[in-house]
Amino acid sequence: MQLSVVIPLLNEQESLKELHHWLSEVLEANGFSYEILFIDDGSTDQSWDEIYTLSRKHTQVKAIRFSKNYGKSQALHAGFKAAQGDVIITMDADLQDNPEEIPELYKMITEEGYDLVSGWKKKRYDSVIAKNLPSKLFNAAARKTSGLKLHDFNCGLKAYKKDVIKTVDVYGEMHRYIPVLAKNAGFSNIGEKVVQHQARKYGTTKFGMERFINGFLDLLTIWFLSRFAKRPMHLFGALGVFMFFIGFCFSLYLGIDKLFINPEGRLITDRPQFYIALVAMLIGVQLFIAGFIGELLQRSSKDKERYQIKETL
Repeated sequence: MQLSVVIPLLNEQESLKELHHWLSEVLEANGFSYEILFIDDGSTDQSWDEIYTLSRKHTQVKAIRFSKNYGKSQALHAGFKAAQGDVIITMDADLQDNPEEIPELYKMITEEGYDLVSGWKKKRYDSVIAKNLPSKLFNAAARKTSGLKLHDFNCGLKAYKKDVIKTVDVYGEMHRYIPVLAKNAGFSNIGEKVVQHQARKYGTTKFGMERFINGFLDLLTIWFLSRFAKRPMHLFGALGVFMFFIGFCFSLYLGIDKLFINPEGRLITDRPQFYIALVAMLIGVQLFIAGFIGELLQRSSKDKERYQIKETL
């Protein structure tokens, strides 16, 4: 199979039939063998009924239904696990991503050798204050931190080589950083394509301003994990030894001063250096233990499902 189109969704019943028709027209006109995977992330409207009807009429339509809303990353994880195509396309279900971009994305993967191609919504039809400006700040921070020169990390329209989605583990809210996860996994040929952004036709956005706060926190997480996930002791142990050394130096100074230089002076416990030494040594020990526990967890961690599947088609 050439293509798998993975579409996570939440309460998008109005757009599903139109999206499927548009997708099918484009894919069949280009002669692709394909499947369309809808991942219903706990919709409370009639989205699942629409998907069920589509699956009964069209054999290419497959679907996974979560028992409740677990988030876009979990939906993508389930879709990636089920996808069978050589090239995987991800897109949103709100009709803001244009299926006519898919043939060119497919060529970039199969003919130009890219591991991953991320869409860039150069011209957006979203609110400037609520979405565009925060998005630009967020993308600038992501570029600086990750070293990837992508303009739009959060664009839902992306193309992947099959090896990428079977290797990368998408969890939490890390869907924004799949290119960074792919880079950390050794897939270095990551490209970008300007894609057409459509104005939302039905419903309202499911993401508020809090996603940018979460996005920056996730960016810090992924920066840390990319450098120290396999060796937490290198960070915590080094900081712990440094803090302990500072405390030890203060303690040594106090001991020498009290025993040899000024034995009749103030009590050690009356001097601020004593408390600096005590706190520094305690923090050093705690950091060292944190690194040690991190090493144990890293070595004993096992994969666990992060969502509950209610139904599949």
